[in-house]
Amino acid sequence: MDEITVPIYLMAGFLESGKTSFLNFTIEQDYFQIDGPTLLIFCEEGEEEFDKQALKKSRTSVEILDNPEELTPERLVAYDAFYNPARIIIEYNGMWQLSKLEEMDMPKGWGIVQHIVTVDASTFQVYMNNMKSLFVEMIRNADMVLFNRCEQGMPLATFRRSVKVVNQAAEIIFEDEEGEIENIFEDEMPFDVNADIIEIMDEDYGIWFIDAMDHPETYKGKKVSFTGMVLKSREFAKDMFVPGRMAMTCCADDTTFIGYVCKSPEARSLRTGKWVKVVAEVDYEYMDFYNKEGPVLTAVSVEQTEPLKEELVYFN
Repeated sequence: MDEITVPIYLMAGFLESGKTSFLNFTIEQDYFQIDGPTLLIFCEEGEEEFDKQALKKSRTSVEILDNPEELTPERLVAYDAFYNPARIIIEYNGMWQLSKLEEMDMPKGWGIVQHIVTVDASTFQVYMNNMKSLFVEMIRNADMVLFNRCEQGMPLATFRRSVKVVNQAAEIIFEDEEGEIENIFEDEMPFDVNADIIEIMDEDYGIWFIDAMDHPETYKGKKVSFTGMVLKSREFAKDMFVPGRMAMTCCADDTTFIGYVCKSPEARSLRTGKWVKVVAEVDYEYMDFYNKEGPVLTAVSVEQTEPLKEELVYFN
């Protein structure tokens, strides 16, 4: 990969999700001021407008694209030659396929270094019901997903799981009018995390899967019990397998396997696709399978069992 000398900061989200407000705030910050010029490529017209004085102060030029056909490698090369930008900001239209931009040949030195998605929490469920595939594509490689306009009573923990099953690495922030909201999972766990063995019901596997990655302090050294499908790989040691579930992230044709590595002598005799009831102790260590530190299970018992009637985990 060529060295990135002109960083691209990508802002995505549906119309009126708060992209422009977020960028207006950022442009006015002292840390945003740099010596070289900035090019802002604006791919939709929202109700919020950019502060022209702030743009002038930060030496930011604006180019507006009205339709996805205008976004071409040739046009970007022309922008590069004309503006000679030190950095690029792209406010991307939520109705355009993000994969087009991600797969596009960029001018020499250009490369995406940060990808942020803004979400209006008050309309999130409507978009998820009607445009889920677009949203999944939007967040798949995001570094941060910012939910704004949050209100008391919204199922924020469910919103968070909808993102995490697609992109475990994404930082997720919730904001209301007063600022950032914390402790969204407080009193929401449907299982007893203080039990000697934490029993994970079949319908709660997705909740546990997300929470176990995010809260090692809750599960480290604890025992858990759940039913999962066996996944084995040549990349694993012979005493390792992954008991997990298939999760639907978008539609029936867009499913992914989710689960954590489990160490057990029984792994040698298990076959991929079989179902097991696992009781295991939870620890945390770096695994190539995660490409980061995450939960690693050490089995206390592994018993083969019948497949679940409902094999899919749904995140909605």
